Amino acid sequence: MAALKDAKRLVVKIGSALLVDAKTGKLRRAWLESLAADVAAIRKRGTDVILVSSGSIALGRGVLGLPVAALPLEQSQAAAAVGQIQLARAYEEVLSPHGIITAQVLVTLEDSADRRRYLNARATMETLLGFGVTPIVNENDTVATDEIRFGDNDRLAAQVAVTIGADQLVLLSDVDGLYTANPNINKDAHHIEIVDVITADIEGMAGDAASALSKGGMKTKVMAAKVATEAGCAMAITLGTPLNPMSLLENGGRATWFSPQTDPQAARKRWIATMKPRGAYVLDDGAAKAMAAGKSLLPAGVVKIEGRFGRGDPVTIRGMAGIALGLGLTRYTSDEAGQIMGRRSDEIEAVLGYKGRAALIHRDDMVL
Repeated sequence: MAALKDAKRLVVKIGSALLVDAKTGKLRRAWLESLAADVAAIRKRGTDVILVSSGSIALGRGVLGLPVAALPLEQSQAAAAVGQIQLARAYEEVLSPHGIITAQVLVTLEDSADRRRYLNARATMETLLGFGVTPIVNENDTVATDEIRFGDNDRLAAQVAVTIGADQLVLLSDVDGLYTANPNINKDAHHIEIVDVITADIEGMAGDAASALSKGGMKTKVMAAKVATEAGCAMAITLGTPLNPMSLLENGGRATWFSPQTDPQAARKRWIATMKPRGAYVLDDGAAKAMAAGKSLLPAGVVKIEGRFGRGDPVTIRGMAGIALGLGLTRYTSDEAGQIMGRRSDEIEAVLGYKGRAALIHRDDMVL
């Protein structure tokens, strides 16, 4: 079973019901402050932390005086626009006393389906983490349409975990894990501590959308677990309502842990390997040796470009003899790459007129 203290990169998903009091529509400030203390403690041991937070619509609803009942799409989007400011401010206020800088990242599930947007989102979050920032990720509900429904941020959290190569994902919920049946109905239902493989039986335990248990999002949580574990990320569902929920989990709090089926880097390499190349980079011998040694592909080592491709497209990497060396996701279009090939990375800005990325293909985006 995964141990929280071993996480190198951790994604924590926070649901609306944990952040916002259902009766008053106000932020549960004391709870959020306790979560901030947990995050600070986890970061101190060198773990990257990314928070995927619901709550913008719930907070905006309270500010605008809208009813608790289901809202029309336009009102949901308006509530999200108002609440997003409240949400970002709240996280900044509780994390800054711990010396933690926060950043707001608004995405949609579709961003992970588009390679260019996926790579841009990944690069942005990697850069933020490199600066020691804690990103606060939320779905962009001000422009979302049918995506606005309870439970989507479970799947979004899994997609974020995959995008940034997290090794652990924790879903803070109003339930303490997965049960063999609905414990509110079936007194014989028992808690499942570890799920090694998500089978059809496991999926069936989550119930359908009308069940009391999955009304809290259990079905979407198991869906999220499938996405995360197949990408090499362990996932836990645990009760988030008490103060300091991450500390409780670390100290043996009840949860259901889903075991990863591989490691994040291997899963990413497999994903890239399945893509159909749109073009090719031909390398000189020095660049081929550097790449084989685990280096990124720099413009200086490219002697020829074949095909037409855009940013984020898969490109074959070949040696001078025409032998394929690997496949990777390019950070430049074929036109841009043609202008900077053979150049040093510090010359890119002068050639293209803007400060681009040093590598044509980063080593994390290639498979040999």
